[in-house]
Amino acid sequence: MDKYICDVCGYVYDPAEGDPDNGIAPGTAFTALPDDWECPLCGVDKNSFSKAED
Repeated sequence: MDKYICDVCGYVYDPAEGDPDNGIAPGTAFTALPDDWECPLCGVDKNSFSKAED
């Protein structure tokens, strides 16, 4: 699964880790995140993320 990076603060969403502090289980793809999910560091929405380069 692809990692995604926040264009604002640089936070990397890694699907292998998920976002357990916000109820997102490990193994959750970025595309499967709820529409109201926000960057846990700066609070922007999913539209402010880009696919991370390998």
